[in-house]
Amino acid sequence: MRKFFGFSVLTAVTASVTIALTKTASAAVDPETAFIFNTLSFLMHGFLVMWMAAGFCMLEAGLVRTKNTTMQCAKNITLYSVAGLLYWLVGYNLMYMDVSGFMGSFAIWSGSDDVITADGFTGDGSGYAASSDWFFQMVFVAATASIVSGTVAERVKVFPFLIFTVLLTGIIYPIQGSWTWGGGWLSEMGFSDFAGSTIVHSVGGWAALAGAIIIGARTGKFGSDGSVHPMPGSNLPLATLGTFILWLGWFGFNGGSQLAMGSAADVRDIATIYVNTNMAAAAGVVAAVILNQIIYKKLDLTMALNGALGGLVSITAEPLAPSIGTAVLVGGIGGILIVVAVPLLDKLKIDDVVGAIPVHLICGIWGTIAVVLSNGDASFTTQIIGIVAIGAFVLITSAVVWGVLKLTIGLRASEEEEFLGLDRAECGLEAYPEFGGGSGRV
Repeated sequence: MRKFFGFSVLTAVTASVTIALTKTASAAVDPETAFIFNTLSFLMHGFLVMWMAAGFCMLEAGLVRTKNTTMQCAKNITLYSVAGLLYWLVGYNLMYMDVSGFMGSFAIWSGSDDVITADGFTGDGSGYAASSDWFFQMVFVAATASIVSGTVAERVKVFPFLIFTVLLTGIIYPIQGSWTWGGGWLSEMGFSDFAGSTIVHSVGGWAALAGAIIIGARTGKFGSDGSVHPMPGSNLPLATLGTFILWLGWFGFNGGSQLAMGSAADVRDIATIYVNTNMAAAAGVVAAVILNQIIYKKLDLTMALNGALGGLVSITAEPLAPSIGTAVLVGGIGGILIVVAVPLLDKLKIDDVVGAIPVHLICGIWGTIAVVLSNGDASFTTQIIGIVAIGAFVLITSAVVWGVLKLTIGLRASEEEEFLGLDRAECGLEAYPEFGGGSGRV
């Protein structure tokens, strides 16, 4: 009886979807059907982007040393929560409501589904539940904050970092986001960033760069003679798991940025985005592995992991227009940039624990420029203007915030606390107590 009931439900669902797609393929899209599928797209893809929070957390937990693992986990779950609250309090409306060119409105998002008119659903097939859009946009800003977390790991104190997260997610990110996605001045110029190579990833990268410079390197990372002392991560299998989770979540990141799933054309485009996203990531891995083998005669797992992420960031600015071959080229160059940029940061004595600056900033810039390879409407000059404007704004504002925090409450743990580990010094709880002989709680 249960099997028969399940088969009946499956048949009914299949029939409903078939009817919906049949309507979608016709000249007129049924407004209610489009509304349902558009809303479902925001929610479904938003779930995947939210899952990226777990990916960032596991990646960072695996790439820091054992004594700092609890700290990274605590920061990631807290920053995700802070981002959600701040995006509700001020971020969303600042980014999307009454944008006058440079920013929107300072107001709490009401949560009203005002896209449903008094007469029913919007008639052009573009309707969706406003709450689904808010959720999708919120998980993006949380991803931006996660980027910063990994770069400044192992020496920043938790509460100054969270104060910075408040300002990044509530003010800095929404203002620059309004310039393009909110219909502001960059949008009017024709700046193109489909899913956020610059608006999300480079923003996180610029904020991380400012933090890494102002906070300084971990104690013992760089010698007085210019030497670099490796500080390998504690759990590379965990970092690998985190990368696969991020790879999966990226289908939501890029696919959901189609912003509609209410027609056959939209579904076709989402499928194209998935394929291009996947192939760019694969190319990033292979390119990083080959180049690292040529230069260092080793297959460096961390380079392979960041090669995947570099390919993903690179394709994010335009995952729909490229052919598969172009997507492979864009992602492959991203992987190459990772292998080149990581040692360059070491030479500059910029301590980036997880390699987030090469992945999100360098590949974010490349991906935004690469839009012109496949999008005939994109202008190279306009893309550069967008990159420079957003970069300057985020770098300067982030540096000011980091600087004020440094001069007031302080940013970094003491040398003794660094040696002890931030798990014990800041959290009072070790991630792996059996390794250190402790009880697990301090």
